[in-house]
Amino acid sequence: QVQLVESGGGLVQAGGSLRLSCAASGSIFSINFMGWYRQAPGNQRELVARITSGGATNYADSVKGRFTISRDNAKNTVYLQMNSLKPEDTAVYYCNAVTSLYTAWGQGTQVTVSS
Repeated sequence: QVQLVESGGGLVQAGGSLRLSCAASGSIFSINFMGWYRQAPGNQRELVARITSGGATNYADSVKGRFTISRDNAKNTVYLQMNSLKPEDTAVYYCNAVTSLYTAWGQGTQVTVSS
């Protein structure tokens, strides 16, 4: 099994930046790709960004040019650098890891952007 622990959320003013971290442990060799999702109150969980084991990335249109996903294989950690934050980015952000057998989720971290 893969375990994920997120950190780095918080309160920031519009236009500010935050960096989220997601540390993976357990059966990390089985991970095909990792990603960040978010869920705002009353909304469905949506993909924010994803990175494959080979380093290929894709982003939601709403965050392109503002957010960057990256990974440090030595630390088994994935990051989400969020710049130019907007109030509509406010949500609980979840890290996930996809293997051929299952998808693991972290506990989530709150990001709040004030206007």
